[in-house]
Amino acid sequence: MAKINGFKGDYTGLSDEEVAKLQLKYGKNDLVPQKRNTLLSRILTIFKEPMILLLFGTALIYFLLGEYRDGIIMLIFVMFVTSISFFQEWKTDRTLNLLKNLTSPKVKVIRNGHLVTIDSRELTVGDLMLLEEGDKVPADGQIIEMHDLGIDESALTGESEICWKKVEITPEENNEYWKKNCCYAGTTVISGTAIVKVTAIGLNTEYGKIGVDVNSAPEYLTPLEKQTRKLIIISLYISICLFVVVFLVTFIHQKNLIDGILSGITITMAIIPEEFPVVLTVFLAMGAWRLAKRNALIRRIPAIETLGAISVLCVDKTGTLTKNQMEVRHTYVFNDHSERELINYAVLACEEESYDPMEKAIKEYGEKNGLDVKSIYSKKLIHEYPFSSDLKMMGHVWEIDGKPVLTAKGSPESILPLCHLDDKELNDVKDRQFKMASNGYRVIAVAKNDNMSIIPKNITETKMDLIGLIGLADPPKEAVPDAIDICNEAGIRIVLITGDNGITAQAIAEEIGIKNYNNVITGQELDKISEEDLRNRVKKTNIFARVTPRHKMRIVKAFKENGEVVAMTGDGVNDAPALKYADIGIAMGKRGTGVAKDAADMVLLDDNFTTIVDTIRDGRRIYDNIKKAFGYIIAIHIPIALTAILTPLLHLPLLLLPVHVVLLELIIDPTCSIVFEREPAEDKIMKRNPRPQSDPLISVNLGVKSILQGVAIFTATFVSYLYMINNGFPQNMGRSFSLTVIVLANLLLVYINGSETDNMFKVMFKQKDKAVWYVNIGVFLGLLAILYIPSLNDIVKTAPLNLFNFLKAAIIAFLSTAWWELVKLYNKNKLSLKQI
Repeated sequence: MAKINGFKGDYTGLSDEEVAKLQLKYGKNDLVPQKRNTLLSRILTIFKEPMILLLFGTALIYFLLGEYRDGIIMLIFVMFVTSISFFQEWKTDRTLNLLKNLTSPKVKVIRNGHLVTIDSRELTVGDLMLLEEGDKVPADGQIIEMHDLGIDESALTGESEICWKKVEITPEENNEYWKKNCCYAGTTVISGTAIVKVTAIGLNTEYGKIGVDVNSAPEYLTPLEKQTRKLIIISLYISICLFVVVFLVTFIHQKNLIDGILSGITITMAIIPEEFPVVLTVFLAMGAWRLAKRNALIRRIPAIETLGAISVLCVDKTGTLTKNQMEVRHTYVFNDHSERELINYAVLACEEESYDPMEKAIKEYGEKNGLDVKSIYSKKLIHEYPFSSDLKMMGHVWEIDGKPVLTAKGSPESILPLCHLDDKELNDVKDRQFKMASNGYRVIAVAKNDNMSIIPKNITETKMDLIGLIGLADPPKEAVPDAIDICNEAGIRIVLITGDNGITAQAIAEEIGIKNYNNVITGQELDKISEEDLRNRVKKTNIFARVTPRHKMRIVKAFKENGEVVAMTGDGVNDAPALKYADIGIAMGKRGTGVAKDAADMVLLDDNFTTIVDTIRDGRRIYDNIKKAFGYIIAIHIPIALTAILTPLLHLPLLLLPVHVVLLELIIDPTCSIVFEREPAEDKIMKRNPRPQSDPLISVNLGVKSILQGVAIFTATFVSYLYMINNGFPQNMGRSFSLTVIVLANLLLVYINGSETDNMFKVMFKQKDKAVWYVNIGVFLGLLAILYIPSLNDIVKTAPLNLFNFLKAAIIAFLSTAWWELVKLYNKNKLSLKQI
């Protein structure tokens, strides 16, 4: 039998034969089910995206039509965007593997009557673990024997306070979900030691059950994925209608079935803007790249756009809004004592090597206020009264100025009865304690006895003098209140979901600016209300306290069923199921557990709440720019499509030859993919409410705007062409003039549609991105090249324009597009009048 220092019992533990049988029955102690993603599965996941499939379908049709060059270009697009997605996913997984906060790899157990150290994976049910300060608990178990065992269970329960354990518990305590006579996998020993009998390993632990819940959560389509599928269906219907019309017209005139089919397919492919899938995929992939530079790793590419649609942001308190480390927030000095004296005696009552976050906080507060903590501990320690979870206090007897002095700290309920206080003094101190507790502070009392003649065996046998009270709390991160204000202005509702008590949650909520913090729903209430009642209650409640992991899931699901786009932040194992069920789960990279990171769609590498606000802003910017790019694509395709249809129908010489269509496509693709992707956010992007989920990518207003702009450019281009050829100009000259109009209109449209409020000149000169200027200058130089280089004139069938005609074409291009500035000005003035 093993005799362990400090423990009364003699323990044999399991034998090797028993271990082998139990491991065969229960398996290894793997706490989280691991998903193994092979190279093939990663590639197939990327190629399941609807837009990637549409790109492939477009390329296939080009090959069937014999347009091998266009087909190859489309395949290059596919390879480009999928390689970005693949690289981003690989980079994310690699970073997460480096960040993983694994459970303790080694554990001390009693086997065959000896204390040995084994790999935690080799633990099995029935093993006797020895847990000591600093250990991470590798499995669930029941405490057999202990000495002042305090465990940090915040990663599992969400409660930042130390949980002081017991060997025996009351019937009422036995009904609680997290039992005080048990230890749970994934938690950390802060104080004391214990012999613990393993009752559950692997997926059967509370930690493991959460992992199972996470992996069983259904996959939801993002708002963008839903809108994209609608867009594909609409595009399919348009394609079919155009195909039928062109096929019938061609077949009636030429009486040739094959020519009719080929003409229908050709015109359909010329009209339908295949840039849509390219824009979506490139914008999202580049968005992931940009966010990674801002310490936000995106694990699922479509989730980027979801950030911009968030209407409810559910936040976990510990480690997300708060620092997950205690700080002294308030002190109360009793009678004639000073604050320096209060902190000095509080430090003396702490352990010299502290694991307790409250003791660490007291020492840090002392150092900030000029105390030399190291010299304080240079005194001689005569006697120690260790912390008792029953008494909830502790004390040290030091030799100070040649005499013994007792310094003690603990809960006021334990310390105050031992102090010399009359009824008035006691009531005054209790009132102060209540006020501090009402602010969400953890209150401890500090006392001393500097007149000891003997050192009693028990601390309760001495009388003490009260020095004062110390209020501690896990404070909010400095930048959180400002970030909450931005979310409030952006119409994003902040909901606090925590395992802590309601008073603490309300205090934090009030301090950081969460609205409606007075209304609180607790976990006990959640257990009693139906799903329908919960859906109604969440409409008015922003604080949920004393909740379990499954409560968090219910809350998130209730918001989603009410039509909200829900984001959930968290760092603990207890947050993982809710992270998975949310529209977008956001895990903390530094403090976050492996389970939380695996369940999340995004991981914050800097654990900074303000990074969430930045990503929301970028999500909104990306969505705005996708809509701008789509509007631009539609507008610029209309003159190409109408010209391609009308010139043969009107028996006119062709304005745009195939080579011109290719050149225009080369302008459209980089313009919409590079220029619009890099457009900065609108000035008031975070001062407007989240867009409704029902909003389509191409709204009626955007569609009408694009059609009007496209028709205006077509009219200017086509009328210019008619004027030139009807007034004796050579056909190539007329083509050059009209091509100049359409190319310059294309460039101007970028700046006109760059903002819905700022005029084109402000957008143009505000643009500091060199890449955008390179694209525009490149397009302009390309136009000059095909106009004025003789060898290119022969290839593209153009002719040089004199300066007068070039300027005239530029003016026509300006007039065909700049009229929209008047519409913007009218809308801006109309909005200003509404706000007065």
